[in-house]
Amino acid sequence: MIPRAFADGQPLTRARDWIANANHLFVLTGAGVSAESGVPTFRDSQTGLWSRYDPTQLATPAAFERDPGLVWQWYAHRRELVQRAQPNAAHFALAAWHKHKRMTLATQNVDGLHARAGSASVIELHGNLFVDRWHRGCGRCATKLAEPVGEGQPPQCKTCGARVRPAVVWFGESLPEQPFRKAQDAAAVSDVCLVIGTSGMVYPAAALPTVAAEHGARVIVVNPERSDLDHDADIVLYRKAAECLPMLLANPYDVAAS
Repeated sequence: MIPRAFADGQPLTRARDWIANANHLFVLTGAGVSAESGVPTFRDSQTGLWSRYDPTQLATPAAFERDPGLVWQWYAHRRELVQRAQPNAAHFALAAWHKHKRMTLATQNVDGLHARAGSASVIELHGNLFVDRWHRGCGRCATKLAEPVGEGQPPQCKTCGARVRPAVVWFGESLPEQPFRKAQDAAAVSDVCLVIGTSGMVYPAAALPTVAAEHGARVIVVNPERSDLDHDADIVLYRKAAECLPMLLANPYDVAAS
């Protein structure tokens, strides 16, 4: 399908009407939304002492098992960078819409900015940078049993020796089954799918708009650059999320009255 990609206001108005009249809106956000808040990408976060490390070689189970202290410290550095960022107009527009209309929000981002903007029940497909979990623990690991094993080292279970790690998806790992299934189910029952700031290259999350389309949903893509999702979209808006979403997600009561 050739997308209806326009620069003028007509497709924006049409997309706005589709969303306003949707019984169930499914939203998928990617790194582009966070980038507009100044959240650094993997590459951009490699500054100072970290510039000599390849981030794709740090964000792996093997790297953590080989040198848990190094990976733990790198994520502490990343958390510090992300904490400086603030939700932008796109985050707030989605949060405001969610309060009035039926919407499911799934994100590939791990920065927690959607929740900080006020969105509830966000499906975090790739995890959350500010949440920890046990790495291959014994099943009896408990927070109260965890203790630091040295400066710059992740806490460790006294029982089995497992270590605490960031609850994010690393290279070579599968997405957590429950969040992804929940997102699939929501996409399948939506009548409009809004995809924002993602290249469409990271699977399986990139397949969610296809799931929505196969079940009859109209697909709207918002991205300043072309993406792999454009040809399966009904409308493509080549705009930045923080600029476009406040217009696209107007107050639902205003839309209903217009």
